Amino acid sequence: MKSYSATPSDIEKSWILIDADGLVVGRLAALIANRLRGKHKPTYTPHMDCGDNIVVINAANVVLTGNKRADKVYHWHTGYPGGIKDRTAERILDGKHPERVLQKAVERMIPRGPLGRQQLRNLRIYAGSEHPHAAQNPVKLDVAALNSKNARSA
Repeated sequence: MKSYSATPSDIEKSWILIDADGLVVGRLAALIANRLRGKHKPTYTPHMDCGDNIVVINAANVVLTGNKRADKVYHWHTGYPGGIKDRTAERILDGKHPERVLQKAVERMIPRGPLGRQQLRNLRIYAGSEHPHAAQNPVKLDVAALNSKNARSA
């Protein structure tokens, strides 16, 4: 038996459209991370970028379960002494770039390194319902129908 290892000519990438309206952030991010890496395909090869291109719309309408919207804090450091800063998820979702909550969740589920950065470039997230990728004919994926826990009402 030989182990299968995909070559660049074997890789077929498709375009997927996900409507994030009312979906739970963590569950959606886990699904997106698996699709970006290509782990849903039988031809998955760990050292190749064999994942799909993913377009996410309505990222401003994602839902956090429990008290995470008010309690979850994102930290970063400016690089200067005493320069640690933080912002709550609620402030980010109500701010200028609400899609960054989902972006960070997916980014932290992808392995760090050159391959992970390459795979993250295949993810496009938009806060509203408009996107410029209609020419690629993305296939709509209904994440809410996959599991009843994926979507929250109110």
